[in-house]
Amino acid sequence: MGDFVWKEVKKRNLSLNAENVGKVAQEMRKKYGNTVWAEKTANEILQNQQTSVIVIDGIRSIEEAQFFRLTLSASFKLVAITAPDEQRYKRAKQRKRADDSISDRDMQKRDERERGWGLEQVISEADITIDNGSSLESFREKIHTLFSDELLL
Repeated sequence: MGDFVWKEVKKRNLSLNAENVGKVAQEMRKKYGNTVWAEKTANEILQNQQTSVIVIDGIRSIEEAQFFRLTLSASFKLVAITAPDEQRYKRAKQRKRADDSISDRDMQKRDERERGWGLEQVISEADITIDNGSSLESFREKIHTLFSDELLL
């Protein structure tokens, strides 16, 4: 879903950084409602769907999850991927993506903003929760199991 936020940031000729991405995401939610990014994502999926399994990354509000349940499929499963804050912050710094915060304080501010959108409720109401608190290899194994055991079906 973040791709649509990035697209809006670029459309406004703003630098692609954590501050601008956060501002645009918040502004659009206030102006068009909490499902604005879910609507853009669902429209893209419905226009270009070529597979029966679709992974949507970036759900931040329960309204977005509910929108996907109603719009896309009754088989929609909400998967929460969790990790300790310290580990998430370290990984974000190493990743060096354009919209990643670079300081712990900036990351905390981002977390506060996303909690304000309802992220904690999204996590608590997930159909499946995956702990990503260990290695990348362990995480990949969990994701592989998730799909191969047909837990999503």
